[in-house]
Amino acid sequence: MNNSNSPTLKRSLPLKYVVFFGLAFMAPTTLFSTYGVAVHSTNGMITTAYIVAFIVMLFTAYSYAQMVKAFPNAGAAYTFTQKSLSPHIGFLVGWTIILDYMFSPMISALLLGIAMKAYFPIIPMYVWIILFIVTVTIINILGIKVAAKLNMGLLFLQFGTLALFTIFSIKGLLNGQGAGTLFSLLPFIDSNINMPGFMSIIPILCFSFLGFDAVTTLSEETKNPRKSIPRAIYLVTIIGGLYYFIGSYFLQLAWPDYQSFKAPEAAYMEIAMYIGGNFLISYMLAEGIMSSFSSAIASGTSASRILFAMGRERVLPAKIFGYLSPKYRTPVFNILIIGGVALSALFLSLTTAVSLINFGALFAFTFVNLSVIAHYYYRKKQRSLMGTIRYLIIPLIGASLTGFFWIKLDIYSLILGGTWFAIGFVYLLNLTKMFRQPPPELAIEQA
Repeated sequence: MNNSNSPTLKRSLPLKYVVFFGLAFMAPTTLFSTYGVAVHSTNGMITTAYIVAFIVMLFTAYSYAQMVKAFPNAGAAYTFTQKSLSPHIGFLVGWTIILDYMFSPMISALLLGIAMKAYFPIIPMYVWIILFIVTVTIINILGIKVAAKLNMGLLFLQFGTLALFTIFSIKGLLNGQGAGTLFSLLPFIDSNINMPGFMSIIPILCFSFLGFDAVTTLSEETKNPRKSIPRAIYLVTIIGGLYYFIGSYFLQLAWPDYQSFKAPEAAYMEIAMYIGGNFLISYMLAEGIMSSFSSAIASGTSASRILFAMGRERVLPAKIFGYLSPKYRTPVFNILIIGGVALSALFLSLTTAVSLINFGALFAFTFVNLSVIAHYYYRKKQRSLMGTIRYLIIPLIGASLTGFFWIKLDIYSLILGGTWFAIGFVYLLNLTKMFRQPPPELAIEQA
């Protein structure tokens, strides 16, 4: 159990900063960079696809909100499953969810490197990647409030992108561009829908919602976490969903012929040039760079707190992973390790990183949903009519949805994620002496 000498994080964040943090992690402008590929896979029903992904994530967001009320600790999914299901399952969930947070900064670094290389072709891409990672690492070491305030400013730029794009879209539509109307069922319905292709894109769109889960890693740094964190979870999910609904709707109306893009990966740039010219393109490119910083700061912060929670209780070596800087009250070694992993952007592909993240996220989401059933319905015996609905039916639907899309991941994701899982399983065998003893448990804060 923790004692008075155990390291603790500083409880300083109000609700608004937690919401900004989650939205920054989400990086909602990824809607634009993924639009070309996503709209083609959905036969133009892109907004419907986002609605389906939103519903899937809303069930899981509900489960996260319920579990953080019971266990307001920095360990998030790791803590929830460890305390409600079993320490062994908790370890494996924590091991897989690390994939999400550890590789997210790498994705941001790679995207920024590609963008800056396009602007300044004479400068090697690795220079931009290294500078980016060093900057993000320093910001995260300086403390959570520094990171939160910076992310708040960068986040406003992302919502500025949506506002500008919507304004230019409305202006163009009223002038007869694109679909020529502000109201259309085009982004929602297509009689030629290819259902397998439509369903295959849902896990990728679920990835776009990652951020609501990340706020639970700030439970020990948030004021009144049992009240603030559940609110933040719902707000991040709903605000992100609205961003995706509005943006995808106007993207589709502005350019209805989604099969005519010269390069699907850069489809949003063709649309931006069509409706807003050089000004809109320049703003969106600049903001894309800023959102890379925003997302990397948030995901690096989350990853360092997950590692800290596991190191503090000696699931991982405590001298490294459980260490806090006396000056900044941040897990410095963890932040440096995450920066080192992000340097893999110098040689790993974007496909590899996204595959790992999808595997870890959906695996963890499934078990967090099951944790609600185990903790409230079985352990706490909340079995009235309302209790059955809240703590059995709703989380069971959530687990079924996330579990379904998890097994529907492409073979590349399953192989890479399964390999990482196998490594964690072998480590767990060693840690527990072949399951003859439980792994170390997180001490739950009672205050």
